[in-house]
Amino acid sequence: MSSNCLGNYLAFAVPNSNSHPFPCHCNTYFFYSKFIIRPEQVCHLHCRKLSFAPALVPLAAARSSSSNGNGTEDGEECEGRGVAEAREAVSYYLEELGVSKEESVEIALNSPKYVSMLVDSVRDLDEFSLWNSWSTADADEEKPYLTRPLSSFKRKVYMMAKQKGDKGMLPFLESIGLTLSSATHLARYLSSNSLPSLINKVKYVKEIFFANSDDGGLIARNARQMMMHLSISIDEDVQQTLSFFEKIQARRGGLHLLGSQDASFRHLIESFPRLLLLPKESHMKRLMEFLDDIGVAEGCKRQIFLLFPPIIFYDIEKDVRPRLQAILKDGMEGKDFGQMLLKYPWILSKSILQNHEDILIFFDDEKVPKTSVAQAIKSCPLLLGLSVNKLKLVVEQFRNFGIRNQKLGKVIATSPQLLLQKPQEFHQVVCFLRDLGLDDDIIGRILGRCPEIFASSIGKTLKRKLNFLMGIGVSRRHLPRIIRKYPELFVCDIDRALLPRSRFFGSAILSVRRGDFQRF
Repeated sequence: MSSNCLGNYLAFAVPNSNSHPFPCHCNTYFFYSKFIIRPEQVCHLHCRKLSFAPALVPLAAARSSSSNGNGTEDGEECEGRGVAEAREAVSYYLEELGVSKEESVEIALNSPKYVSMLVDSVRDLDEFSLWNSWSTADADEEKPYLTRPLSSFKRKVYMMAKQKGDKGMLPFLESIGLTLSSATHLARYLSSNSLPSLINKVKYVKEIFFANSDDGGLIARNARQMMMHLSISIDEDVQQTLSFFEKIQARRGGLHLLGSQDASFRHLIESFPRLLLLPKESHMKRLMEFLDDIGVAEGCKRQIFLLFPPIIFYDIEKDVRPRLQAILKDGMEGKDFGQMLLKYPWILSKSILQNHEDILIFFDDEKVPKTSVAQAIKSCPLLLGLSVNKLKLVVEQFRNFGIRNQKLGKVIATSPQLLLQKPQEFHQVVCFLRDLGLDDDIIGRILGRCPEIFASSIGKTLKRKLNFLMGIGVSRRHLPRIIRKYPELFVCDIDRALLPRSRFFGSAILSVRRGDFQRF
């Protein structure tokens, strides 16, 4: 018993006590004579004087004293039978609200906490003989609903469910994965909906967000990249999305569960409850048709929605089309936008759009051709999450090797991912080339001619190519000259390009030596 609760007890039970009731927030239930005394009722009994004060006992203690010698009322079998009957009553109640029999049974089976709450409420009233006085007021309202004969216990559960006033939404929301507390909050928010319409809305939302849910982890990888390369101040829509990601990431399995209906649907609804209020025909389906028009394939739409759920609230004419035009005004075409949106759904957020303007201004000051900037953004829209200050650090490194103006435009159009790198990653590749005997002028030429090299992994790519060249007989002292003339060797695939060519030339040279000119 909490100290607050004890104070309320003294104020209520001891007439001459100087203690006065104060708000009590614990969950302890008391009974006085035949009446249940709830904490909030005690709190409202200001300075009430009683001529006698029988002991008030917590409800849990009262129940335990009425159990049999084994600590149960009639054993687990009786308990299980009561829950089963309660489920039947809940199922019947849901049917009367317009839910199909199959769905009502499924909801009742998957809302154990709600059913348990009804059972406890009914037993509370039964235990203290308060059921008749509680139910009399609702007797007249009850008659139109009870069209099927029910046992006494089922009837009471039915009436208790009806009295809750949530229109069957509490058990349904629990059945789709929400906790009972979240379901209670959301049920008030969705009170304008009927239960059948809410069930249909949930089915549709699951369909557009989680159809073909086996994506091989693609959505999770994209989410990580979007977060990793975000270095600007963000708006409320992106912030809500990040909070949604954090809830998924906190679970065992992390962001890999983002595309899983069982794992993330609950968090999606809790983070964006307005999803269940959106008109299906006039809003959701129109947005799906718009995505069709800009070239987003049916199976890819869910990726956009999961990576940026707020997009589903955007009005096509007021929000989407104006932002689309802002992106396409500099050297892009409408057909490009669908793929950009698929790669980077945050592109429609206000903060990303503002940063897009800042990036264009920055490269304009650097005298980089607009077409090159547009090509870089189209190929790698993740760039739009980078701050201008971060871009300046990368561009300054390029400038040290003579890459500026049009040369810079060629580099970022060919390998825009270089702009996503950390400065130290670029510097590591430079040091690797210097160790091979290449000076900075040659490195600058290689950067301008084959910038993909500087986005490559040293261990997994560059060193493997060197080992291959030396493995086919290239002397280390000849490597600088070969790389200077043919830097593309570093970006050729060993199995599909270098190895077949080396075999061809090796067999050709062998044929010449043997005099087999016809084969050569």
